[in-house]
Amino acid sequence: MIEWEKDNSQMALIPAGSFEMGDSKNEPEDWMKRSRPVHRVELDAFYLDVREVTVGQFREFVNQSGYKYGGNWDSIAKFSPGDEYPMVYVSWNDARAYAKWGGKRLPTEAEWEYATRGGLVGKRYPWGDEITHDDANYRGTGGKDKWNRCSPVGSFAANGYGLYDMAGNVYEWCQDWYGENYYSSSPVKNPPGPGTGSRRVLRGGSWNGTASPLWVAARFNSLPLYRYFLCGFRCASGSK
Repeated sequence: MIEWEKDNSQMALIPAGSFEMGDSKNEPEDWMKRSRPVHRVELDAFYLDVREVTVGQFREFVNQSGYKYGGNWDSIAKFSPGDEYPMVYVSWNDARAYAKWGGKRLPTEAEWEYATRGGLVGKRYPWGDEITHDDANYRGTGGKDKWNRCSPVGSFAANGYGLYDMAGNVYEWCQDWYGENYYSSSPVKNPPGPGTGSRRVLRGGSWNGTASPLWVAARFNSLPLYRYFLCGFRCASGSK
């Protein structure tokens, strides 16, 4: 674990290694076909934010940098009502600008899934194959999940790499362009995603979704200019 001074965040070192990326469970939902075929990926070590970027951190970025954020802070407060909650209504472009200001970057889709698995092999979620409201913030309430909208970052147990909220709370932007069939041609070593595209990758599910979008292999996407109340992000950095 390191302290990243620029944005007052903690980052975990994700060790170099390889894993089987994609839907090894052959989930029956038709939209999970874009998470196949399962393919081997090798990654260099990198750092990843332990928690999602918060409202307070993003506001500090805007104040310090003069970034022309086009969202509405009152709308944000309806879903993330405090500085310790995840930043929402943030586009891919906003997230990338924050990361660049902080001397970081967004994680690749492969890095995101590898980190989310936390060293576990072939599991549906970052902690295993089953889910309850003690594990994450998703649709409904119960157990530890007492929030109808966003929960403060780090409100549930961390995964095997010490990362919080890799499933649920808010979707997280990844660096990659989205390619529906990219898995069929993805390079083994440090895959960067397609060279071009119109939409960017989102991962992780949200407080407003059912349990299945929280699957570690589930893939989503959106236009990079789009700001949505379910979407946030965390940052990565090359290993030091």
